[in-house]
Amino acid sequence: MDTPNTSNSHDHSKLESSTKSLMDNQLGLLRIRVKRGINLAVRDVRSSDPYVVVKMGKQVLFFTIFFLLFRCGFWHFCFFALMLVRLCFILENENERKTKHNVTLIDKFSLQRLKTRVIRKDTNPEWNEDLTLSISDHDEPIFLTVYDHDTFSMDDKMGEAEFDVRPFIGALKMNLKGLPNGTVITKIQPSRSNCLAEESSVILKDGKLVQDMRLRLKNVECGEVELQLQWIDLHGSKVL
Repeated sequence: MDTPNTSNSHDHSKLESSTKSLMDNQLGLLRIRVKRGINLAVRDVRSSDPYVVVKMGKQVLFFTIFFLLFRCGFWHFCFFALMLVRLCFILENENERKTKHNVTLIDKFSLQRLKTRVIRKDTNPEWNEDLTLSISDHDEPIFLTVYDHDTFSMDDKMGEAEFDVRPFIGALKMNLKGLPNGTVITKIQPSRSNCLAEESSVILKDGKLVQDMRLRLKNVECGEVELQLQWIDLHGSKVL
């Protein structure tokens, strides 16, 4: 009589447990609509070719991968890596109108660094482009950097900013049943501790919460960027 392969069963259980733990830590997806830039800095002769990079403050996915490789063995790690690549393409499909500048191989595996398309010769560009980040820690800020695309040299920085998602996620946890469309849930005032150029409000719109914000860019002579935040629930996510 053949003896059941308890080792493989145990490894598979560890993989399932580790994968479930990773997914349980996901709060959901944050869709960031990069609307437009306002009075951005000139980095070429008379204008600039701007694009925006958005990334999370903490990049922990590579540490998770190596932990799984150590705990679950090589072949189970390969299986998990294939699932991870599939998730990368799902998230990439969430980000519309990609160009060749938008997602590098490293970006796909970090899942936390995304780019808009380049708009040529415009210091008041309108991107109206959606970028989607996976959120696992609402205490981590989100960083935004504007670059000027150069063909024959390194891209120049055109300023940077950061914003806090805690007020937005806090509003998601509130009981909003029965509230009319257009209700302002919370307001965030500009201060020295944030990059807001004006008051930002979390509003109930068509049954969903959105937050419009205008960020003043730092470390640059001028420039602002307008964004809108919207939440995408994941099945089994723990934010709500």
